[in-house]
Amino acid sequence: MRYLLLAFGILGATLASGDNPTSTYDPLAAPTESIGTMTDSIVRDGKRDRDIPIKIYLPAVKKAAPVLLFSHGLGGSRDACSYLGKHWSARGYVAVFLQHAGSDASVWQNAPLRERLSAMKRAANGKNALARYQDVPAVLDQLEKWNQEPDHTLFKRCNLDKVGMSGHSFGSVTTAAVSGQSFFRQGQRFTDRRIDVAVLLSPNRPQQGKPEDAYGDVSIPWMLMTGTKDISRINNTTVEDRRSVYPALPNKIHKYEVVLNDAEHSAFSDERRGFRNRRNPNHHRVILALSTAFWDAHLKDDDAARKWLHGASAKSVMEPKDQWQL
Repeated sequence: MRYLLLAFGILGATLASGDNPTSTYDPLAAPTESIGTMTDSIVRDGKRDRDIPIKIYLPAVKKAAPVLLFSHGLGGSRDACSYLGKHWSARGYVAVFLQHAGSDASVWQNAPLRERLSAMKRAANGKNALARYQDVPAVLDQLEKWNQEPDHTLFKRCNLDKVGMSGHSFGSVTTAAVSGQSFFRQGQRFTDRRIDVAVLLSPNRPQQGKPEDAYGDVSIPWMLMTGTKDISRINNTTVEDRRSVYPALPNKIHKYEVVLNDAEHSAFSDERRGFRNRRNPNHHRVILALSTAFWDAHLKDDDAARKWLHGASAKSVMEPKDQWQL
């Protein structure tokens, strides 16, 4: 049934575009022959004596491809949101999913059920946030090295002049930090200039100060995705907190926001735990379609993707009560 809904949705999006030049562009298309391989690896950051587990989703086409980094939410792992990694790689991207020690699945796995929420809250601290911010450039540094090593799987497979960053929840906080957010401790910043665009799933207002001060200097395209029920018990985040990011971003950049109707915090994951209601299969369709078109438009400079994203076709994959602005 789920696959029938997917097929129907793709057909509907194509028909809705009519005679528009974007009718041949379909961000949900992922031919079987385009599906590559997955491999697990470890990035060793000797400066911090820290290992960063990663999962690499490689496209089938063996040529240099744009790179997408993904940061999991609190209590997650490199295996989180695999539906994104599989689709993005099938679309021609090297997708690298990071795992952050200290705020990964080890936080709750060995804790008694009644103590897991408290364990998660303790892990949502500044020390782990800083470690995450530093994990991202460490992984990019390693990718640059592997890209030059003839005996490595990634030899000449990464176009590191085209890099996208994404993440969910705590991973969204991580994404914001390395993609242009300003902090208030002596003007501190963690921006990595190698990152060209960012997709934030379940964004959040800054812990200190006003959103416009934190996000007012962002200089690259950002896409924000949240839901009308996207709240968090970890730090009592509200939907209003998540929606405060979009208006705080400068109007001079390309910025996008989708608010999925009835989407809970777990709607962006591929796990079953955490749902109060049945998952809406169209939410993943929207997430995949919009993120893919965004990457294609801004990392591949695909004019058809840009027209699809900025035209009626983007709205056609959504349900009537979903909200969309750009």
